Amino acid sequence: MERRTFLKLATASGFALGAFPAAVLAQDGAQGAAAAGGLKPTQQPAAFVKIDRDGTVTITVNRLDFGQGVQTGLPMILAEELDADWSKVRSTHGTADPAYADPVMGFHLTGGSSAIKNSYTQYRELGARTRAMLVAAAAQQWGVPADSLRTQAGHVIGPGGKKLGYGELADAAMKLPVPQQVVLKNPKDFRLIGHATGRIDAQAKSSGGQSYGIDTKLPGMLTAVVAHPPVFGSKIRSVDDDPAKAVKGVRAVLRVPSVHGGEVVAVLAEGYWAAKQGRDALKVEWDASAVGKVDSAQQLAQYRELSKKTGALAFDADVSKLGAAPRKISAEYVFPYLAHTPMEPLNCTVQLTGSGASARAELWLGTQAPGWEAAVASRILGVAPQNVRVNVQMAGGGFGRRATPACDYVTEACQIVKAAHAAGIDAPVRQIWSREDDVKGGYYRPMHVHRAEIGLDEQGQVLAWDHVIVGQSIAKGTAFEAFMMKKGVDSTAVEGMKEPYDLPMRLSVHHPELNAPVLWWRSVGSTHTAYVMETLIDEIAKAAKQDPVEYRLRQFGSKHPRHKAVLELAVAKSGYGKRKLAEGRAWGVAVHQSFNSVVAYVVEASVQEGKPKLHAVTAGVHCNLAVNPRSVEAQVQGGALMGLGMCLPGAAITFKDGAVEQSNFHDYNVARLPDMPAIAVHIVPSADAPTGMGEPGLPPLAPAFANAIAQLTGKPQRELPFKLA
Repeated sequence: MERRTFLKLATASGFALGAFPAAVLAQDGAQGAAAAGGLKPTQQPAAFVKIDRDGTVTITVNRLDFGQGVQTGLPMILAEELDADWSKVRSTHGTADPAYADPVMGFHLTGGSSAIKNSYTQYRELGARTRAMLVAAAAQQWGVPADSLRTQAGHVIGPGGKKLGYGELADAAMKLPVPQQVVLKNPKDFRLIGHATGRIDAQAKSSGGQSYGIDTKLPGMLTAVVAHPPVFGSKIRSVDDDPAKAVKGVRAVLRVPSVHGGEVVAVLAEGYWAAKQGRDALKVEWDASAVGKVDSAQQLAQYRELSKKTGALAFDADVSKLGAAPRKISAEYVFPYLAHTPMEPLNCTVQLTGSGASARAELWLGTQAPGWEAAVASRILGVAPQNVRVNVQMAGGGFGRRATPACDYVTEACQIVKAAHAAGIDAPVRQIWSREDDVKGGYYRPMHVHRAEIGLDEQGQVLAWDHVIVGQSIAKGTAFEAFMMKKGVDSTAVEGMKEPYDLPMRLSVHHPELNAPVLWWRSVGSTHTAYVMETLIDEIAKAAKQDPVEYRLRQFGSKHPRHKAVLELAVAKSGYGKRKLAEGRAWGVAVHQSFNSVVAYVVEASVQEGKPKLHAVTAGVHCNLAVNPRSVEAQVQGGALMGLGMCLPGAAITFKDGAVEQSNFHDYNVARLPDMPAIAVHIVPSADAPTGMGEPGLPPLAPAFANAIAQLTGKPQRELPFKLA
């Protein structure tokens, strides 16, 4: 964008308002087109920093915040280099503009625990560029060299201690060139980064003042609730909508296509309750004759048979020593489908205005991939890409569900608006899923079966390990298939296997295709691979007659210093091996790396009245530099609770005759406050660039818990959720 155009678009009230055209998926990879001054949109302060007259600094985050804390973490990074007054820093979400694409991946995505990791240098440089422009403006005003000035707490300080606030300098600074090269702070001078900091949005959330996507309200807005078929991809044989239309407040009943190849029925009404009552009054006969019908019992039998055969090789090793091995471990693991069940149900508000070339579409939702959603809206609504705007809203959880390549609920919302306009209804539409819609009609963590055949020598050392994984591919059929699937193996299904242990393992995979939509679930493949690896490592240590901690440390040696550091930290802080546990309790240990961070857990557990109980958890964490230790602690606590939830009775999605059998929290169990153990989080100090933290706290919790239960019962837990009987 030319500077003259930018100046026309910027407002007089603040510094550098973003003024970029809306982006769509096709534009996500177009960041190579550098803006004025040779900088890409992702490097321009204009889209990220706004300074008001009173010195308030509003920083735009290029990710969705759905509980992981990036609306504090990323502003901390920028404000550090800006030398902002933290008490005056605010944050806001971005849009699908090119500026807010991930600077490493090249497209819009909140996922893979990448927000802080990928934008750490980006936001530091944005802060440093903004600071340099403010200093240059002050130098011009005072007629002194810029290098004679310094900054502190939102002010530029000059000779004799005179100072100018950033708000006083914003307009002048806005007119200056953006520097291409900047010098970043020495980490020893950090005042914000690395210090435990309360979240910017804490007060709003704790007082009920926080607004989420579901809270969107527009003049004349209608609410849509959708009737989904019980079997994915079913078509409509017949529909009687007269009872729905008779409900007070219902404006229309519309049939629209679904992303699964079938149809759905949408009820539009003046408010959610009227729409839901109308939906419930519909009489729909579904035709599922042309689609597959998943049955969990049959599926398990099929998976078990496949697991006995070698599949596509992820990596190879000589397993010829298995047959003659003096000692063997044979293990079968079963993991069910899991639902995401974020606390805020799925929702999307769409407003379509104008027609033809002047048509415009605006969306409001909490999305992990606004570029995808913009592309969907453009295609379905027939709106030019530059006329689509996606307003990213705060989301109440997601765990991967708000990053669906098929954009199912957004596609649904856009199809509803398209049909409504065709029927003469020009109102904006807010589509809301119920909890039952979410549990019965969503996307799921794939069901998996693992089979391991391990040969040991007389001392318990591994001679050969043959391992087979059976589970649906998440990447297949999506835009990610080209780089996530190699030689028939979905990398998300095998991540976390073998490493960091130097073991002679042959790993192969089967990816059956079933009519059950699957998607990444917090920590993706590590939800099951960490469990398998860390429980089997405990069994091998037992066979070798070694303490499970000592066995792991010997395996790490000098090759895996981060694993060694987190395990030793967790062990030392927990008192493992030194403190006597209460009667009926046992220790459990696990350590796992995911998303470039390593987490170790040492837990205390018992069995009470035939049920497993987790009492205490001590975590060791290595995420390199912890930008906000308080957020790291919160992510580990949340990940641990979610990992614990996988172990509890009822934590499974099952299918019968093609339909999901569960519908809400009464029959799909998640961990609750009474299940939460005492948890202490300890971070290994590091000055290296930060790694991911949104997901790594989840994977090692369940195996650590399982290892403790195995100590108590003498029986390994090879199925989730736990089955002690």
